[in-house]
Amino acid sequence: MSRASHAVDCDALVIGSGAGGSVAALELARAGRSVTVLEEGPRVTTQELAAASPAESMRRLYRNGGATAVFGTPTIAYGEARAVGGTTVVNGGLLWEPSSSVLDRWAAWSGYGSYRSPAVGARFADVKQRLGMIVQEHGEGNEDSRLLAGAAESLGWRWQHPQRAVRGCEHRNQCATGCPSGAKQSMAVSYLPQAEALGAHVRDGVRVRRIAHRRGVVHGVEATDTDGRLIRYRPRTVFLAAGPIGTPVLLRRSSIHRRTAGRRLALHLNLRTIARFPRVVDAVRGTMFTAQVQEHSALGMLVMPSNLTPGGLGAALAGRDPRQVSELLDARPYLGMFTTQVRMQGAAGIAGTVGGAPLLRHGMTRADHHALCLAFRRTAQLLFAAGAVQLLPPTSTAGPLCSEADVDAYCAQVKPSDWELVSVHGMASCPMALPERGGVCDESGRPHGFNNLYVCDASVLPGAPGISPQGTIMSFAHEIVGRHLESV
Repeated sequence: MSRASHAVDCDALVIGSGAGGSVAALELARAGRSVTVLEEGPRVTTQELAAASPAESMRRLYRNGGATAVFGTPTIAYGEARAVGGTTVVNGGLLWEPSSSVLDRWAAWSGYGSYRSPAVGARFADVKQRLGMIVQEHGEGNEDSRLLAGAAESLGWRWQHPQRAVRGCEHRNQCATGCPSGAKQSMAVSYLPQAEALGAHVRDGVRVRRIAHRRGVVHGVEATDTDGRLIRYRPRTVFLAAGPIGTPVLLRRSSIHRRTAGRRLALHLNLRTIARFPRVVDAVRGTMFTAQVQEHSALGMLVMPSNLTPGGLGAALAGRDPRQVSELLDARPYLGMFTTQVRMQGAAGIAGTVGGAPLLRHGMTRADHHALCLAFRRTAQLLFAAGAVQLLPPTSTAGPLCSEADVDAYCAQVKPSDWELVSVHGMASCPMALPERGGVCDESGRPHGFNNLYVCDASVLPGAPGISPQGTIMSFAHEIVGRHLESV
């Protein structure tokens, strides 16, 4: 039974503390507004991250331990964080600017033309300056990245060092379970502390249940804390940034655009390929990755090394024969694990709820299957050029591949249900677009018909950018909050 409720009057209420919510918190606080930030997950310090094992951090920081299911053929494992700082706590700190071609395509589809390169680029320039963006060169270790870059050059393919929001990286290779040194400039160590220094209040362990509204005006937000106590917030303005799943679920639960919020969800799909080399690679030494192959980015495909840790390798091998797993774990110094990111064309979305939890489904198309086959072929070509002698494809029932002929045979036989896919990028579940084009939000980020409610996270993007989306999310959030502040 819930404990007695109490009411809280507030000026600006921000729901969610990830890339979008933290931008709202800081910009509103800088403008002199009284700001309260609500976060469902826990607040974890750098010291706690350093003391915890990767497995402990996975359980604590990720929703559902990092394995939310998107049902379909095949089932996709979707990972997102649930912590103060959002997914920026467990991502690689990548900071890419959306291309002008992507922004132009979004503008043409959405019917809104003002989020093109001049506006978004200016916001991105501000973000990268604030976060101290660097170009991450190879440095010590990262032999898997060096091999990938050398192979790309031998094939005449385009590659690039990644752009990251990091200050003094210690190359601990724990980006995906929380930076143990505080070097990665997640929202938990950058925007949010700055907002708090200006008077913002961050409340962790608070789950928002419903947004109360009447005639397009929000007049209340109902939430519960970790003790089950009901809290009723009475805000003047609400900025919703609960994530690409949490935001549409909350809107639906609040009877706001129930038919369109979350109907579509754009995903980047990740293929994981394990490569065995004839010499020691020691891929655990380094950080995230220091080379990304972008030759096929126009097709929505990027290739890069992945964090090779004992836990990560074990997870990638989970469906294989135990004897093979044991042999590969013993051979870990000779292995590299590589991620190929593919922009999904088919529709995913929230099909409903079960026990209050969202039920996610996707409809991967034949074109998606062909794109995955093409992406794996290109990845295999690259890895063989890097000197790999054996590849394990992202299908646990498939044996090792030792030549491009083996790859051709595998791609001819693999079925859509065989792929083992992961996604960590969800977007566009409440897109900014005209209502007749499927839009949920207007050009100011407000759900159509609302005056004091704004969406400023990955949900509001018109589509998938084909790159790690943090820079895009933050640029859009700065523009949305900036427009709001100019209008009041």
